Amino acid sequence: MSYLEKAQNIYSMLGQGQLLEAFDKYYAEGVVMTEPRGTRTGKAECRQYEEGFLDMIQDFHNLEVRNIGADEGKATTFVESMMDVTFKDGNRVQMEQVAVQKWEGDQIIHERFYYEN
Repeated sequence: MSYLEKAQNIYSMLGQGQLLEAFDKYYAEGVVMTEPRGTRTGKAECRQYEEGFLDMIQDFHNLEVRNIGADEGKATTFVESMMDVTFKDGNRVQMEQVAVQKWEGDQIIHERFYYEN
C-alpha cells in the first residue's frame, strides 16, 4: 500500500467515526505531533489528547478532504481537510487544517498540523 493510500485510508476511517482506530493502526509508539498549540510526544500522550478532543464533541456533521497528496520517495503525505462539528458547549464550527505526515514503514512518526489558532 502506498503512502497516499494509507493517508486516504486514515481519512476514510475518520469520516466513519473511527478516529481512535485509525490512530492505533497508523501511528508509531514514538510519534511526535506538533500544532500551533504545542507538541505532544509518544503514542500514549498523543492518544490521550485525541480522546480529550473527542470527549468535547457532541455531533460530528462532516469531514471533507479538500486535497491529499504524497511524496512517496520522501515517505511524506499531506491532507487539507475541513471538519464540521458541534461541541458540547453548543458551538458549531468548521475547522480547516493541513496535516503533514512523515512515515516510517506503515506508521506515522511525525505529524504537523497547520491551522489558524
